[in-house]
Amino acid sequence: MIRIAVVGEIGSGKTYVAKCFRYPMFNADEDVKKIYHNNNSCFNKLKKKFPKYINKSSTIKSDLKKILNKKNLNVISKIVHPYVRINLKKFIKKNRKKKFVILDIPLLIENKLYNKSDILIYVKTSQKNIIQRLKNRGGYNKKVLNILKSQQLSKNKKKILCDFTIENNSSLNNVVKQIKKIKKIINDRSSSRY
Repeated sequence: MIRIAVVGEIGSGKTYVAKCFRYPMFNADEDVKKIYHNNNSCFNKLKKKFPKYINKSSTIKSDLKKILNKKNLNVISKIVHPYVRINLKKFIKKNRKKKFVILDIPLLIENKLYNKSDILIYVKTSQKNIIQRLKNRGGYNKKVLNILKSQQLSKNKKKILCDFTIENNSSLNNVVKQIKKIKKIINDRSSSRY
């Protein structure tokens, strides 16, 4: 199995690009949402740490945003990330016979969730487009964004670690063309190994 990880800044379109590969995909943000809603153990741990703010699983994400700062983000991460790791392992095991899988994990590099053999793809997007996309998502909050960004490596450090870069500033067609080229290179490399 070849693991392809898509990384980049918040709002760069990592998930959009990851979906365009059309391989089985692990999306950490979606996984966290499921954990918030369905995992009683996680809910109870968060409620114990933040009893005044956590009321019910359906509002955890918005409840946590109200108290987000660097210290609280670290506490939340220590509670939630072990569950994400467990689910990632289950995903890898379930798809072990697939030729390719896609990893869409925002803190993949920072949390050392990648292997040396993984193919890392950096999604490059202009700041103007990033801000517009975040505003279009709703709930754009500069303070929250800065706190989340403080957890991430700089874009230059990420780019250095990556095997490929995908420019995500224009049309879907342009992104798909870039992905086709990358898929061909990866396929050629993988077939030359055997």
